[in-house]
Amino acid sequence: MAEQPTDRIESAAPTAASSFQELGLTETMLSALKAVAYESPTPVQGGIIPRALAGADVLGQARTGTGKTAAFSIPILEKLDQPARGHQPRALVLVPTRELAVQVRDEMERLAYGRKLRVTAVYGGKPLRTQIARLQKGADVVIGTPGRILDHLGRNTLQLQELEIVVLDEADRMLDIGFRPDIEKILRRCPQSRQTLLLSATVAPPVERLAKRYMRDPEVMDFSPKGKTVDTIEQRYFTVDDPRKFDLLVQLLKREQPQQAIIFCRTKRGTDKVHRKLSQKIEGIDCIHGDMAQNVRDRVMKNFRAGQTRILVATDVVGRGIDVSSISHIINYDMPQSSDDYVHRVGRTGRMGREGIAFTFVTPEQGIELTRIEMLINKLLARDEIPGFIAVEKVAPPQAPPSGPAYPAGSAPAETTAAKPAAPPPPPPPGKRMPRRHRRAL
Repeated sequence: MAEQPTDRIESAAPTAASSFQELGLTETMLSALKAVAYESPTPVQGGIIPRALAGADVLGQARTGTGKTAAFSIPILEKLDQPARGHQPRALVLVPTRELAVQVRDEMERLAYGRKLRVTAVYGGKPLRTQIARLQKGADVVIGTPGRILDHLGRNTLQLQELEIVVLDEADRMLDIGFRPDIEKILRRCPQSRQTLLLSATVAPPVERLAKRYMRDPEVMDFSPKGKTVDTIEQRYFTVDDPRKFDLLVQLLKREQPQQAIIFCRTKRGTDKVHRKLSQKIEGIDCIHGDMAQNVRDRVMKNFRAGQTRILVATDVVGRGIDVSSISHIINYDMPQSSDDYVHRVGRTGRMGREGIAFTFVTPEQGIELTRIEMLINKLLARDEIPGFIAVEKVAPPQAPPSGPAYPAGSAPAETTAAKPAAPPPPPPPGKRMPRRHRRAL
């Protein structure tokens, strides 16, 4: 598809709607929404659904937890309406992770209540044979990760000639983890007459270039809050020595008694270690990371969504796209790799306007990393402490020098006999300010 001639994609004003009836949905869809207890559309849904139903290409910018999945699922189900006579899919949804593929499939199946549309998910870690059998039976909507979609295309077990709608969900995340070549290969094999919906937390230059090249006059709708995180999420930090982090974690969980919590660790080994030690002290603990078999990861997420697991220890494999509305607490046991990862970790709580709280453990050496996060979100995190718990070992004050001379009389070096205080720094040149300090002491 030809690249758009403009240098910049202009943003359109989102449409506000107070009820799903205002969006012109069918009675079948309204019944499905009532069955899943969706009472009124979120701003993302109220803005995207009418334009998607009208056939426009839409680039929606919104953070996770704002109802994006339903925003593209509802138009897909309404436009497809009835199952096709053939076996080839008419809608394709690309997602960055296996967990998100399962989540989108489950949500779309719930919203397909009262219809006979066939929805299937294909992703790595599951047998190809099973997925091929499902595709051969027929699938109106296919949800998958780019790598597994390409695998099926290479085996001719998936055809895209009948596609009417393509969705790129969490597009910025897919580009961040290196899926751009795979995405472009897939889009080049899709019909040019298709409708394309792109959902992204940010519209960085790579996302914009992708939209300009593979979308037709896309309408950009920005639903992002002015800040990087929403006001409903309270954010605090603890200064703690690394060896004392686990003991602090135990004390914090006892104090907070979270309804559901995710504890983020930086490494798979660290995740296993925290999970093993914590499960000896607290019940309802589980863990998830990339080295686990896919069936185990599926079971863990199923139990967590059902509320059977209260605390989940995880790497950033669940940092994006996992929508569990009952998460009340996020604990960054390890600082994230990047400031953007912090935003997406914290975004696991405070879902759909609910309140949430996030704690971050910061070692004395990581003050600059905390500063970067605060500069990104334009907000200072509040320092927290647990009374009676010593999180940082106090350094003994230096001892006073002995009262007598350190050298025999008359033998002290000349430079020690008349020590002078260090000269103050020179004043700045006229018209220039002193450099600003960006970090208070931890």
